[in-house]
Amino acid sequence: MSFTLYHHGSSVCAAKVRFAMAEKGLEWDGVYIDILKGEQFTPEYQKINPKSVVPTLIHDDLVIPDSTVIIEYLDQIAPETAVHPANPWERAQARYWTKAIDEDLHPACGAVTFVCSHRHTVLKNLGEAGTKEFLASTPPLSVTSNWKDQKDGFIRYGFEAPGATEKIRLYDTYLHKMEEALTNSDWLVGNKFSVADIALTPYVNRLAMMSMRGMWENDRLPNVKGWFNRIEAMPNFKPCFIDWVPEDLTNDLRENGSKSWPEVAKILEITI
Repeated sequence: MSFTLYHHGSSVCAAKVRFAMAEKGLEWDGVYIDILKGEQFTPEYQKINPKSVVPTLIHDDLVIPDSTVIIEYLDQIAPETAVHPANPWERAQARYWTKAIDEDLHPACGAVTFVCSHRHTVLKNLGEAGTKEFLASTPPLSVTSNWKDQKDGFIRYGFEAPGATEKIRLYDTYLHKMEEALTNSDWLVGNKFSVADIALTPYVNRLAMMSMRGMWENDRLPNVKGWFNRIEAMPNFKPCFIDWVPEDLTNDLRENGSKSWPEVAKILEITI
């Protein structure tokens, strides 16, 4: 089997697929798409992914976009290393997590990332004129049906953008859902590592990379803290989530996030 993955270092969805493929022992060739420079908007890439997002997987001559679908597809063609639970009830519970991520958490992550960090990186790298072109290139239908307008607001107005505060609170809600699910359990579903843990990892790691571990540390969410410690100790964590992020982007996420953390903590009523 031949796999080519179109991906980016900081993309949560691309990281999710890298993690799943590593856990399944599948090798792949990569095509790096710099989404902060707008490379996802080229006509060539839009032919294989009209939403202009990453990742996209090419399996031989088949094109499979969407990280959740990609992982389901990989489990179908390589069931001997399935990351979806075999038990039907547990499989359903895992899919509730992946469904909720696609519907709620992923758009919230996009909002929080742009508000807290990416807007500064885009402006720094592209300048005022380049940023306008970057925003204009976003398709009308992408992450969500109104992502084009929302991203414009998040980049231009930051925490003052419509919906920004609500997205931060929504993100935190999912950490609390994780905290409850991890009561008396090391992993999110059936006390076994599964696609649910794979799917949540990039979203918790995004907060960690933005200097926002205070959302679960200092006894705020001890079960989430223990879970993420176990995730970070896994052999495939660093190669899939840390090593692919360029050093300048890692620094931007850390530094911009650190500057944004007091505002996030204020919104969530976290004492710092």
